[in-house]
Amino acid sequence: MPTRTRGKVLVQTDASPDGRIFGDNVPVDKPLLIASDVDGTLLGPMEVLTERTIGAVRRVTEDGVPFVLVSGRPPRWIAPIANPLDLTGYAVCANGAVLYEIGTDRIVAVHGLLEPTLLHDAVSALDHALPGCRYATERIGESAADEEMRNFVIEPDYHNPWGDNEGTQAPRAEVLGHPAIKLMISRRGMTSDEMARAAREVLEGAVDITYSTNSGLIEVSAHGVTKATGLAEVAERLGVPAERVIAFGDMPNDIEMLGWAGHGVAMANAHRDVLDVADEVTAPNSEDGVAQVLERWF
Repeated sequence: MPTRTRGKVLVQTDASPDGRIFGDNVPVDKPLLIASDVDGTLLGPMEVLTERTIGAVRRVTEDGVPFVLVSGRPPRWIAPIANPLDLTGYAVCANGAVLYEIGTDRIVAVHGLLEPTLLHDAVSALDHALPGCRYATERIGESAADEEMRNFVIEPDYHNPWGDNEGTQAPRAEVLGHPAIKLMISRRGMTSDEMARAAREVLEGAVDITYSTNSGLIEVSAHGVTKATGLAEVAERLGVPAERVIAFGDMPNDIEMLGWAGHGVAMANAHRDVLDVADEVTAPNSEDGVAQVLERWF
């Protein structure tokens, strides 16, 4: 049987003989929509999909239940995850700013563009609160990648925790000079948690600040635009009530989504703030925690 942690159900790794684990606050009804974060949740520690997870997701969609990727990733980073899973439907990208249709490579909706004036004001405030930061912006066109638009623009010495082999380098004026779906701030020598606390002191209420890695990178979105708002739009389009949605996540940019969904599931490897808001804690991403939950029904 599962053990209790913070009033939630902690799912032990394959704790029951048939891989199914239930508790007082674990839903029995099959979900009508499943949403999952990607990095640290659906992907293993080596950023790959395991055969167990691929099989579980494919069984979900073969049963007619939509499986939605909900990520801080931009649309151009979705295909390498969606293709092995045979996903062709919606993906919520850029922490809720973009609704993307995978099969048609089409941007369906964009919410909360950050205009140049707001970008400049935010950077000016951050330069005082966090000296030494470097900035990048993510832009969007009508499809996942738009070479003429230059989707990802970075200033010199911007550090990307996922690798510095992407982005068009440009002066700060160019980085901030066009509407963007997301502003990224990097600073070497600090954790993302430390950066987020300092940034909120000067930007709270004007924009939303979150992060999906603790390696010195925070992300700024338009105020009120979150993974929860993006997932709610998908659910409305598909006619699925929030109470029949299960969502999985591991980092602070997943908090609103787990709170909105009828059942929010945190990975055992999740940030402490995510563990606090989740209805259930599953096994870590290194042990196919998402698949372990889905195998109750699929």
